[in-house]
Amino acid sequence: MSTHDEEPAHTAPIPGPVLGTESRPLGWTAGADLGLLVLRLVLGGTFVAHGAQKLFGAFDGPGIDGFAGYLAGLGFQQTTLMAWITGLTEFVGGILVVLGLLTPLAAAGLLGVMISSVAVKWPNGFFTGTGQGFELDLVLAAAAACLLLAGPGRAAMDTGRVWMRRPLISGLPFLLLAIGAAILVLLILRRR
Repeated sequence: MSTHDEEPAHTAPIPGPVLGTESRPLGWTAGADLGLLVLRLVLGGTFVAHGAQKLFGAFDGPGIDGFAGYLAGLGFQQTTLMAWITGLTEFVGGILVVLGLLTPLAAAGLLGVMISSVAVKWPNGFFTGTGQGFELDLVLAAAAACLLLAGPGRAAMDTGRVWMRRPLISGLPFLLLAIGAAILVLLILRRR
């Protein structure tokens, strides 16, 4: 028998949890892609709306001047510049997250904003109510971190790009960038 007639070698299936069943090796699934799409749409849409409030006064938002005044009340300096940067980060970052385009950069921007927000609201406690708690900000930060580390899924404009091949490895530098930017903003632009 020639080597061309030999049957190809197969890898053994991974035993399933029930005797007599087989499972596929762990890998990406359509369910994960659908879940990441839902996460992107909700997270990105939320940030687009919040950015529109800050930039344009949409949805009964404060606009740039009102948000700059809010930041001044929290002890920040350069509040007009910060209001523009925050509003643009939320608005543009939210759009990019919805599209699944430049996801590591967009998610890092959103995460950086939320890290700063959690830090500012930390003294108020976890729950909203009488004060402004940080629980919603923490959830938004966690969602942004999830996208940063897991990637946007295959239903995204980033599909096929280099950073999509290994989203965890690609996302780690952006995670550090988000943390570093938030720390710098809090240390340099906030009065004690």
